[in-house]
Amino acid sequence: MAVDLAKIAKEKKIKYFLISFVDLFGVLRSKLVPARAIGGMQKAGAGFAGFATWLDMTPAHPDMFAVPDPDSLIQLPWKPEVGWLAADLWMDGKEVEQAPRVVLKRQIAKAAKLGYRMKTGVECEYMLLQDDGAAPADGRDTQIKPCYDQSALMRQYDLISRICDAMIELGWGPYQNDHEDGNGQFEMNWDYDDCLLTADRHVFFKYMVKTLAEEHGLRATFMPKPIPNLTGNGCHCHVSVWDMAGRKNLFDDSKDEMGLSKLAYQFLGGLVHSADALCAVFNPTVNSYKRINASVTLSGATWSPNTISYSGNNRTHMIRIPEAGRFELRLMDGAANPYLLQAGVLAAGLDGVANKRDPGPRLDINMYEEGHRLKRIKRLPLNLLDAVRLMDRSKVVTEGLGKEFVNAYTNLKLDEWGRYAKSLSRWELDNTLDC
Repeated sequence: MAVDLAKIAKEKKIKYFLISFVDLFGVLRSKLVPARAIGGMQKAGAGFAGFATWLDMTPAHPDMFAVPDPDSLIQLPWKPEVGWLAADLWMDGKEVEQAPRVVLKRQIAKAAKLGYRMKTGVECEYMLLQDDGAAPADGRDTQIKPCYDQSALMRQYDLISRICDAMIELGWGPYQNDHEDGNGQFEMNWDYDDCLLTADRHVFFKYMVKTLAEEHGLRATFMPKPIPNLTGNGCHCHVSVWDMAGRKNLFDDSKDEMGLSKLAYQFLGGLVHSADALCAVFNPTVNSYKRINASVTLSGATWSPNTISYSGNNRTHMIRIPEAGRFELRLMDGAANPYLLQAGVLAAGLDGVANKRDPGPRLDINMYEEGHRLKRIKRLPLNLLDAVRLMDRSKVVTEGLGKEFVNAYTNLKLDEWGRYAKSLSRWELDNTLDC
């Protein structure tokens, strides 16, 4: 045992540990464990009933154990007597194959066998709303183009600076905070790193933002489209692949016009090939499709794609190449499961490399104004049901992420769609009650 959590608890004066995992719907599940019991939990894990969470299990399944990863330990900056731990799920002595963190770790292992190490950064957009979620928290944040508005940013200084200070304390390397394109919308950026570390931090970031917002009497949401006429919450992912030592960026090639290597283009080709089939994990809710297939917002642009395309430094495309050695995938939204987001990118990219997939020609056009004229181009699914069906039929996704995971995920998502389809919306009543 490389790291003794019981010893760490004494050194850091941690009284309790949150042993946590993220289920298939992205819900953070935890048990609060006193420091006196953490030694046993580190060896055997904390027990859970899988059926009680969003995992594809029944009450007849045996106990599921969340075994904490000591390397993931984060001491809560606002409550330092509590330590947070990401955990991997086990059942009957085997890893739970549908568990999101396990799915990602298996992709990482596949990449490592090929000598690859994926590094990523995420841009987690969120909105600060009134406590009832009905409107932006700041009643004066009403500009049509509110992006980078200094006054609106500084009116939330107490909360934003508190979150940023926490990231500085944790060593994440935060480097900028801004007001985004929607009223009440913000984004906070920190340094990119190995994809598992980025995913763990992504999970904790969402928890931290929501928790600290509540302490300030606000409600933070990462919902893709919480307000219909405003820009939605994306979660753009910046991707590069390195050697196993983490010293050489294998995507970087100074001889290429865009600064990308042959490996990078093949990886990109894999994402272009499977983007529609991965929408079910990149855009996992009914609400997600109100963001990626949105009409023009108050600001004049949705800042989200509806077509599978890539370009240079052009934000109207699904994939943007902002500089040499990396690209930005702009498809994902705030509801994306942090582990499945990374696993999907890596699985599609590795498939692209294995099959030498060609991403096709770069498009240097404004997709928002000219994209509708393109005839031979793949479009993104229009709703969650279409996305889940595409995922279920995808050989690349099934072989890449594992049949057990895909079956579990599609089963639960089809059930979710069924519950949505049975609901009655205000729009239906307003427009069809008198038919």
